Amino acid sequence: MTRALTLHDWIAAGIAVAAGLAAGLLLRALLRWLGERASRTRWSGDDVIVDALRTLVPCAAITAGLAAAAEALPLTPRTGRNVTMTLTALLIVAGTLTAARIVTGLVGTLAQSRSGVAGSATIFVNITRVVVLAMGFLVVLQTLGISIAPLLTALGVGGLAVALALQDTLANLFAGVHILAAKTVQPGDYIQLSSGEEGYVVDINWRNTTVRQLSNNLVIIPNAKLASTNMTNYSRPEQELSIMVQAGVSYDSDLEQVERVTVEVVDEVMKDITGAVPDHEAAIRFHTFGDSRISFTVILGVGEFSDQYRIKHEFIKRLHQRYRAEGIRVPAPARTVTVHQGELPPPLGIPHQRDASLSPRSPRVH
Repeated sequence: MTRALTLHDWIAAGIAVAAGLAAGLLLRALLRWLGERASRTRWSGDDVIVDALRTLVPCAAITAGLAAAAEALPLTPRTGRNVTMTLTALLIVAGTLTAARIVTGLVGTLAQSRSGVAGSATIFVNITRVVVLAMGFLVVLQTLGISIAPLLTALGVGGLAVALALQDTLANLFAGVHILAAKTVQPGDYIQLSSGEEGYVVDINWRNTTVRQLSNNLVIIPNAKLASTNMTNYSRPEQELSIMVQAGVSYDSDLEQVERVTVEVVDEVMKDITGAVPDHEAAIRFHTFGDSRISFTVILGVGEFSDQYRIKHEFIKRLHQRYRAEGIRVPAPARTVTVHQGELPPPLGIPHQRDASLSPRSPRVH
């Protein structure tokens, strides 16, 4: 210190600290009020921004009060510089954490709005968070007087060794980025792999993709495998799809009546059942003269892949009930077998032999 502390110095420092605390409380109350207003808007990004600033702004006000108090005290140049450097570093850390929360929150909001589902693609969120925190860490080191040039050089040399050691991890990382950037798969899509796994995509992170099956089990698939395998996406280019139900009627049925009744049942199911497509145009196609029936295909409209089971269930019940009421018979599989009397031919590869009792020769006795 250049001189002794006086009562005036303590009062001035106390007033500065109190002013910083009061400003922090007032700003926090103001941000709470802004948060209530932001929650009423359609855009969810303002909620993220206000929620993140609720921590930074009061911290910045208190830091400013402490800096003013340090200026009011008769500190030595070295002590004052250390105090200023420490407060600046703390403010940068708070700003970095706040910026990371804001940017990652906005990225997550954008991912949700693009995919149209509640799940989020955390791979972009994690990459953004790491980049922002790394930049803030370097700024803090530079503020504290630590040269970051040797650190960047060491990271550049060590990065090659890390890349070689983490080939599989990096392959999955870039595969996940490619999948999301190409928009072949998005969270919420229903997919089926050539290996048989199928379900809803819950999340795509930096290493793997999580798929939730209809049985509510989770299947974890590495991103590199997902990017290199054959896959059917039932949600692209649109979620609505057509399903086919096979049926058949007896040969003595009136096919015009069968078509009319079936179309009426399809229209009824499309309007009454949740998950169906009300404006779907019913279609029935006869295609095969079978052993005991004339087979045909009924095409139904489904709003989403998992809805097909409920729609098939209701359609088959109602069609069976309507056929019984209309007298339309659905025959069971049958086949006519004709049996001719007489000596059966020998099996293939076995020569024909007559019965030993009919042979004129007597068996040889030893």
